[in-house]
Amino acid sequence: MTQHPDIVNWNPEPADGPLRETRPGSTAFRLASLSSPLLKLNDFIYQSEGMTNSYLIKTSEGDVLVCPGLVVEGEIHRQKFAQVSSGPLRYVILTQGHVDNVGGLPAFAGPGVEVIAHRDSPNCQIDDERIKGFRDIRNPRFFPQVLSSLAEADREAMKRGMETAHQRAEATVLIDKEATHRFTLGGVRFEIIAIPGGETLDSLLVWLPDQRIVFTGNCLGPLFPHMPNLHTIRGDKPRPVLPYIGTYDKLLSLGAELLITGHFEPVAGAQLVHDELKRLRDAVQYVHDETVKGMNTGKELYALMREIKLPEALKVGEDYGTVMWAVQAIWYGYAGWFLFKSTTEIYPVPVRDVYAEIADVAGPAALAARARKLLADGRSLDAIHLSEIALAKVPRLAEALQVYLEAHERLLAESSPKNRWFLFWLQGEIDQTRARLAQGAAA
Repeated sequence: MTQHPDIVNWNPEPADGPLRETRPGSTAFRLASLSSPLLKLNDFIYQSEGMTNSYLIKTSEGDVLVCPGLVVEGEIHRQKFAQVSSGPLRYVILTQGHVDNVGGLPAFAGPGVEVIAHRDSPNCQIDDERIKGFRDIRNPRFFPQVLSSLAEADREAMKRGMETAHQRAEATVLIDKEATHRFTLGGVRFEIIAIPGGETLDSLLVWLPDQRIVFTGNCLGPLFPHMPNLHTIRGDKPRPVLPYIGTYDKLLSLGAELLITGHFEPVAGAQLVHDELKRLRDAVQYVHDETVKGMNTGKELYALMREIKLPEALKVGEDYGTVMWAVQAIWYGYAGWFLFKSTTEIYPVPVRDVYAEIADVAGPAALAARARKLLADGRSLDAIHLSEIALAKVPRLAEALQVYLEAHERLLAESSPKNRWFLFWLQGEIDQTRARLAQGAAA
């Protein structure tokens, strides 16, 4: 077949620095597009970029698809893969039940196509559907550009008669927890491995033992090698940490020479793959052990969030999850929501409910002035606390709004530009505060 101009051969190059620094961050996620090239990873594997990448594995007896992408991406992936294969599609593998992994299935499913998923995939999809309204409220804050593009793509899809595409992905083969499903197609051996956990509890690995190639999907999170986001601030079910560690151990036991993740280019080289996986496993284990040790010696949650740092030898990326968030998620995973500090924790009266009372006593202007001093002393978060108390009494107090704005601008400047949770939360507060100041504030 003549090479299509939109097909690019992948040529892995040595990273100019640690992978955690040289690979793109979470702000680089993009929807699938016909204008983006198809990446030829080797003689029989092709990558189509999307919100989670889709992969086509060609064999002499038909093809295997790994992850069909979002509902509006499925047809795009299908058209791109049609450039390199006219053979029958025999298998679709759903590496987890999130919508960016299963939504595009209708573009590929049909007679003669086996759809393989984890036994828990239906329940995980139901969980996501159950809190869809909750996520619809929060997602625009953290995925503004993507959701805008997605809404437009969705409208175009509807015009093409894709109303029925928005449905739960149904598998024909379900793999039990920690079981392995094996098949051979065109001389290529496949092992589909249900792993202990990760970003979801319905995750699968696709392992090609003869080629030493593993597809992880997003089981390690969308960024590799980065600290997992055990409990996202947009709102997701908590991801238990010990199953995550079990998944790292499983991956290490395979001895992969090529690690193909859900985002960006693969990681090549047995030693590099091993070293990055081991460091990541050890880093998560370290944070877990230090958190538990602190809990058992009576340390407070926020003290542990401040104190626990990774040793230099265990440094991993923090462009999606962070160490301090992992500490908090691990704490809550073991101990629940009660911090054992105040009677008010067991009643529906948060401390914010008395902010206006505090401002009455201290005076909103005095609080704003004190917040200004704290900001000047480099205590941005303390300044935000006092600004919020002042604003609870006088919502348009100019000095409190200005301190609140400047504190967030400082936090944004100090945070990683690749971590979308910091970026979009802080920028959202900045934009809203600027708008309030522009509307006219009270002196």
